[in-house]
Amino acid sequence: MRDAFDLLVPAALVLVTATLAVGLYALFRGGDFGRSYSNRLMRLRVVMQAIAVALIVLAFWWRTRGGG
Repeated sequence: MRDAFDLLVPAALVLVTATLAVGLYALFRGGDFGRSYSNRLMRLRVVMQAIAVALIVLAFWWRTRGGG
């Protein structure tokens, strides 16, 4: 049986990767778009990474306790 972590962890990793890609695009594009969005997107990436790491740790903890 699958648990919620089988979907949440990959989804979090995809979101981190997408945020990183858009943030890098904004950084290298420059101009008004780069100035307004690159720093915000990189901050969002850090938050998303923290969430992804927390989900991975929770999934590991859950499975070692016999939950999955």
